[in-house]
Amino acid sequence: MDEATQDGLDDAQVEAFGALWLRLRRHRPDPDGARLDLSAFRLLWLLEQRGPLTMREVAEALQLEQSTVSRQVTAATGRDLLERVPDAGRGPARVRATTTGERALRHDRDLRSKAFRVALATVGADRVDALVRDLTAFVDALDRAEGPAED
Repeated sequence: MDEATQDGLDDAQVEAFGALWLRLRRHRPDPDGARLDLSAFRLLWLLEQRGPLTMREVAEALQLEQSTVSRQVTAATGRDLLERVPDAGRGPARVRATTTGERALRHDRDLRSKAFRVALATVGADRVDALVRDLTAFVDALDRAEGPAED
């Protein structure tokens, strides 16, 4: 067994996680029949959860550069998935889902959840909460370690 480094992890642990990460990455986030690319799916999911947001709020929530969010919103607006609406208080415009975007999100969420449901049922309903808690802790730590995403 490898000697533990200053962070308390040995090389074998890091390598095992790296191998698992590579296996996870082969699972495509856009299954056959999906109507949305991953960026549009993430935007619509966020807006469904939080309601209309400014571009800055979207960038902060998704941990993306504002220029990246602007490109993604422009593309989704061009596909009639999102629309920009003026703020009643004369603040920055907000982005919200259109009816087309809401329908596409429902379709793709149902499509994407099928594989998750099968896999999670295999893991066992009694272990799902712990899995979500542990993955959340890991992703939060990774966000802090890497900083904002660029895509």
